[in-house]
Amino acid sequence: MQTDPLSAKFAALADPTRRAILARLCEGEASVSDLAQPFDMSLPAVSKHLKVLEKAGLISRGREAQWRPARLEPMGLKGIAEWMEHYRRYWDASFDRLDAYLKKIQKGDPDGQGH
Repeated sequence: MQTDPLSAKFAALADPTRRAILARLCEGEASVSDLAQPFDMSLPAVSKHLKVLEKAGLISRGREAQWRPARLEPMGLKGIAEWMEHYRRYWDASFDRLDAYLKKIQKGDPDGQGH
């Protein structure tokens, strides 16, 4: 069964270790051993996390001699950002309504009727 790209990205981001790896890759490319340093796990375990991120299109892996640097793929995050934009607009509108209501309460007019 094939998963749609957005679901694969969210599944990859569901794991806190993978989110931490992405945060580290925001600073620049890194090797598996560099990425493994802050975690109490083996290099093969980190490699498995990298494979999930790579399959989701969130990172890419290069090859430079014996070094296989991982790097963030910013366009991989674009679909997530676009999907979330709709919800950001919803929350912005909700907060604007809440702000307007709180201002009415502060003026002593909780129902907005001016009585």
